[in-house]
Amino acid sequence: MKKSICGADCDNCGYGKNNGCMGCTQTKGCPFGKQCFIAKYITTDGTDGYNLFKEKLIEEFNSLDILGMPKINELFPLNGAFVNLAYPMPGKNAVKLLDDKDIYLGNQVECEFNDGETVKCYGLVAGEDFLIVSKYGENGTDPELIIYKRRTE
Repeated sequence: MKKSICGADCDNCGYGKNNGCMGCTQTKGCPFGKQCFIAKYITTDGTDGYNLFKEKLIEEFNSLDILGMPKINELFPLNGAFVNLAYPMPGKNAVKLLDDKDIYLGNQVECEFNDGETVKCYGLVAGEDFLIVSKYGENGTDPELIIYKRRTE
């Protein structure tokens, strides 16, 4: 049984089991071979410091005032492989902005303006120094990058 520093449920992560995750506790916060910023916050500033950081991220997401995006009140540790969508760019190329082997904080919320037939969601992803908000259909289909914003703190 693998243990995480942040409380994520490692035993139910299909990606980690199949991609060499060594567990967060066992690797001192480097489950995929590089430092997880969440583990770094917790080991450096404690759980209280991490929770303050997370609250600040939540405030930053909510202050974006994106039409149809409900206020969020929680962010969860997520493996990059689950949130690394390929966004279409001009010229018909698609670009992934994240790393499948990084851990991010994120959430998914349903758009407030769904028509009952088509369900759209907002995906929120934060790293230590950026915020991403995207909008997409079921299972991440037709993703649209709404905001990519560098954080200054």
